[in-house]
Amino acid sequence: LQALLLSGNRLRALPGGLVPPAAAQPFPLLSRLEAADNEVAELGAAIAALPALKVGAGGSGLHTGPPELRADGRCLPQSLDLSNNQLTELPAELAECPRLKEINFRGNRLRDKRLEKMVNGCQAKAVLEYLRAGGRGKGKAESAREDARRKKREKRQKKEGGDGEQDELEDVSRLLVRVLHVSENPAPVTVRVSPATRDVRPFIVCCALRGVTLEPGNALKRFLAAQTKLHEDICEKRTAATIATHDLQLIRGPLTYSVQPPDELKITPLGRKEIKAKDLVRQLQLEAEEQRKQKKRQNISGLHKYLQLLDGKDNYPCLVDAEGVVISFPPITNSEKTKIKKSTCDLFLEVTSDTSLQICKDVMDALILKIAELNRFTLENREDNSASDNESDALCGPVNLNPEQNVQQTSSPLVVEQVRVVDTDGNLKVLYPSKTDLTTVSSLLTVLR
Repeated sequence: LQALLLSGNRLRALPGGLVPPAAAQPFPLLSRLEAADNEVAELGAAIAALPALKVGAGGSGLHTGPPELRADGRCLPQSLDLSNNQLTELPAELAECPRLKEINFRGNRLRDKRLEKMVNGCQAKAVLEYLRAGGRGKGKAESAREDARRKKREKRQKKEGGDGEQDELEDVSRLLVRVLHVSENPAPVTVRVSPATRDVRPFIVCCALRGVTLEPGNALKRFLAAQTKLHEDICEKRTAATIATHDLQLIRGPLTYSVQPPDELKITPLGRKEIKAKDLVRQLQLEAEEQRKQKKRQNISGLHKYLQLLDGKDNYPCLVDAEGVVISFPPITNSEKTKIKKSTCDLFLEVTSDTSLQICKDVMDALILKIAELNRFTLENREDNSASDNESDALCGPVNLNPEQNVQQTSSPLVVEQVRVVDTDGNLKVLYPSKTDLTTVSSLLTVLR
């Protein structure tokens, strides 16, 4: 059997024998499969186990020649059409089919909205790269970075001989975080989400992180630089997600995540006076024009390069504290009220997105890992304030740099407090970190739950 045409039959699932367990391959030469315009709700991971898969897109008759063979004589997957079905997810195993050249998943309501956009406009190769990297905002660039890090570790281990692997394991074992569950927390923070965010910026994930050290030397400067780098990389210049970090001690909960019209939303942006969002955006636009004139080029820096993310929005998203003060205006800025200083040791972390909830979680995972790495670096290097970055908010007293105390602090885990995100009726929408969160960084971070 080389061709199987199933389009337009109201099928709720693919035939049982078509997607077999990995060990069974009853259709070794199946080279064309069309299952568009059905009601299929799930595509099992075993679809990638079919030795030959060559599907025309919507009955177009693509790839009607003999299936391509690999060295062992088996056929290689080349294309797949499941357009206009009821799929909500695509199995990551599809990425194991490097010869899958034609795919068509248009017309499915995928939970991962970024992936949904990709299947509607990108080539098969780009979609497979996205799935291969785990999806949710990673993709080819992130895969390349992961490969570079792996090669660097292998090179270091080879140079250091047999002790390299053991040394790395010991380093990783000291990078710890402990999860404090809501049930164990006497004063947990809760975020209530307005239904109006659904059409503006619907996804938000939050948590609290205690035990951070930002006071010595350039610790705060490194922290802010790391956040900027995350915005450029995993957040894809804030198009996939936006991070906001606050001083937890300055947070007044419960918090409300809502939207407001641009001429009503007021915020005191970092380093500026209180201003309406509409006027802030206009001010930033004028500053951007001035930058272009002075530098005589199109590239602009700072908040100015994110203004296009607000284009076409009648309302702007905002996070508001219990006193009615806007502490965050994503994806542009947070408030001076909750600004992090060198004396800050407890953080409130916020990630928002208009793409998917999973992107928020992945970014939060990466943020916690990066803070844990920076915290360990600061404690182990025992900088003093003579190397300070001269931040204007460096108003704290002298730091206790006793080496023995630093060793003790290095071995003590940061504490991640769960934060509940609920709807207006109090029903749970998101709890972070749940037992399935922080798995994307599990190879580098030990989580005590």
